[in-house]
Amino acid sequence: MKITDLQPTIVWKFFHQITQVPRPSKKEGKIIAYLETFAKEYHIAIKKDAAGNILMSKPATPGFENRPTVVLQSHVDMVCEKNSDKVFDFDKDAIETIVDGEWLRANGTTLGADNGIGVAAELAILSSKDIEHGPLECLFTVDEETGLTGASALQAGFLTGKTLLNLDSEDEGEIFIGCAGGKGTKAEFVYQATPTPSHRDYFRIDVKGLKGGHSGSDINLGLGNANKILVRILNHLIKDTDLTLCHFDGGNLHNAIPREAYAVIGLPQDAKEGFITYINRFTAEIENEFKHIDPKVQIEVQSVDRPEKSIDPQTALALILSIEACPHGVLSMSHDIEGLVETSTNLASVKTLPGSIVIGTSQRSSVESRKEDASNQVAAVFQLAGAKVEQGEGYPGWAPNPDSPVLKVARETYVKLYNKEPKIMAIHAGLECGLFLEKYPYLDMISFGPTLRDVHSPNERILIPTVSLWWAHLLELLKSI
Repeated sequence: MKITDLQPTIVWKFFHQITQVPRPSKKEGKIIAYLETFAKEYHIAIKKDAAGNILMSKPATPGFENRPTVVLQSHVDMVCEKNSDKVFDFDKDAIETIVDGEWLRANGTTLGADNGIGVAAELAILSSKDIEHGPLECLFTVDEETGLTGASALQAGFLTGKTLLNLDSEDEGEIFIGCAGGKGTKAEFVYQATPTPSHRDYFRIDVKGLKGGHSGSDINLGLGNANKILVRILNHLIKDTDLTLCHFDGGNLHNAIPREAYAVIGLPQDAKEGFITYINRFTAEIENEFKHIDPKVQIEVQSVDRPEKSIDPQTALALILSIEACPHGVLSMSHDIEGLVETSTNLASVKTLPGSIVIGTSQRSSVESRKEDASNQVAAVFQLAGAKVEQGEGYPGWAPNPDSPVLKVARETYVKLYNKEPKIMAIHAGLECGLFLEKYPYLDMISFGPTLRDVHSPNERILIPTVSLWWAHLLELLKSI
């Protein structure tokens, strides 16, 4: 079966078109051009702001002219992650989609259903002549995934609607009314590149096979962090033998739990046998630790030629100990909403560059003061180790409003359609809603979407039957607001 054979046809038609358009974060030019062409083809009013955000407007269908204006909102960029053995250029290549039973996934890359499926739904409504709705504004924001800069740049007056439906959630049957705020903390070690000692054995250690996932919505699952697993090996070696560290690289994106990491090291020749014995034992321990949640974890070691340069011993020690000490995962649970992560941190990436090693982390919390505390905690670890630390400005959370008028309508229409109550939730991830409230404090908002899994990783997939359920709810909601 092809993606264009799926139901509802109109939504999958546009989602397929979107998968053919490269749209990495901060490189949205091609998808913006696609949207502008769409608006021209369907005679839709369109405007664009300085950041590249696009707003399309559509009049009410007959009989709905006196309804309030509703804003539908999705972001156009996508996380670009691929398996290490996949040859793919996100700047040029189209996503290859595969219908796999009830799921749609990509071939070795992220799918981009986050948030391409929301964009597709908006385009389906804009292009349709038989969907009933009041006046509509469809907002398409840029650069959500790497800092929410599109939403942050949105100016007062760009929108007129006072009710907003964010289409960027990942569990059908759940309606979200709040989200966490976030902040990034970056550390940089400056090192001296020193000649590597001769008469040593050099190895590359790879940690791979992990699922990865969203650093907000998946942080409570206890997934393996490749950087944290790798540094456990390095910390053992640096205490047990005379380690030469030549390279450390792991993870890519601040909002993705790192799936892969590797290091290049040198050891005294008489330490080789003990090293291999330790690796075998440690691999068994890691496989046991993650057998239920990340069962495909792998640790591989191979001999390599002696590199020309290594990281000076003092910096290598500071780097290893600080990454070992840096927290990762859930820091606290919410006391307001049962089962919701309140505060977390993600040790996202380690990159060895000429003369420096850069560590990227991100913190999230639904409590502003706890977000700041988590960021300061991470910063303190690296500052004590001698690194230069930079903390981003971050973005605000979205405080839940259980008395929201649009929530009431959304709940009632869901019960009408499916004879069961939806779950009313807050999410431990960054949505653009918090930033919208800064410019439009009167907005009444909810967020909802079909079921997605393993977003921000090459295992990203969307549960096909839930798209029909979500779509039907969206259309009923538009008729009822």
